[in-house]
Amino acid sequence: MIKKLKPGKISIVVFLTALIWVWSDLAQDDRLPLSDIRLAVAPSTDQSLWVNFVVEQADPNLQTSVALDTVVLKGPASRVAEVRRRKNKGALDLNLFVVPAQEGLTQAEAHTLNVLDFLRKSDVIRNLGLTVESCEPQRLTIQTHKLIEQDIAVECVGIDTTLWVPTLNPSSVTAYVPAGRTLKARIPRLTPEEQNQAKTAPIEKTPHIELAQGPGQRRDISTKVKITLAPAQNVLTEFPVRSVYGLCMSANLMGKYNVVLENDLLQLTRVMVKATAEAQDAYFRAPMQLVLYIKDEDLQAAGPIERDFVFAFPEDHVRKGEIEANQPAPKARFTLVPIDAEPKIESPS
Repeated sequence: MIKKLKPGKISIVVFLTALIWVWSDLAQDDRLPLSDIRLAVAPSTDQSLWVNFVVEQADPNLQTSVALDTVVLKGPASRVAEVRRRKNKGALDLNLFVVPAQEGLTQAEAHTLNVLDFLRKSDVIRNLGLTVESCEPQRLTIQTHKLIEQDIAVECVGIDTTLWVPTLNPSSVTAYVPAGRTLKARIPRLTPEEQNQAKTAPIEKTPHIELAQGPGQRRDISTKVKITLAPAQNVLTEFPVRSVYGLCMSANLMGKYNVVLENDLLQLTRVMVKATAEAQDAYFRAPMQLVLYIKDEDLQAAGPIERDFVFAFPEDHVRKGEIEANQPAPKARFTLVPIDAEPKIESPS
């Protein structure tokens, strides 16, 4: 006769079976090697602190974050499988932050971070239900610098100052910078829309400083700066011109005399002027940049004649004061030589 099991005994059997499965799962630890864990320095509330990892053979070697070579996590096979599944789906975020105050990184000196201890204390990894078995590197060097507060000049990058002159209000701001270094606060490059707006009314931007090269080394400054752009109509810039010279003579001389220059032609091919960008472009496009005027009375000269070339500046830009010579005009030395009449060819009789 088969005896029926009592409900209490069934519950005990189910409970014991579950315990066996749990124990079996816990007894079968698995490992998960990872190579995409990154440590980054968290922003500090103390603006005078500048904290970086010192990475050998890096350019630059001051980094605000570093990638660990390997981290091996260990735990029950079911938990490892779950974490691996999340990783494969791209849903596993293991970017960890080193908080300077919590790690005692408040003095200006080099510190050694025990990476294994740091990882084992991480709540992010604990919440995965896994533990850290090993890691590489096991230690990292962290350098803390103390910054000093001082006023620094503001500059607006990316503005063509030959066309527009930026006015910055204020022109200097207070920032924390490394001692002994001269830094400037930069206004980010204005978009074309922002430049157009700044030509009619001030726009407000946040300046920043770059403490070092590389990502994470930029710091925004709390002081806002207002920018306006004014036309640089009278701002003349020096520039060289590859010149073409021309000769101007009356109809009395044209076709009858050649002008023989004794000049070094290299002297005439490059001259220095000062102009606005618009006047500069017009001067470049002119058919000639220098002109030598030949007079009828030059025929009476007993020897070589000396006379200055004339800059052939665009007249409308000269009237506006937008272009001028930045050197004395080249001096010509020349003679007039009659053009020989072509020999007549007699026709055969």
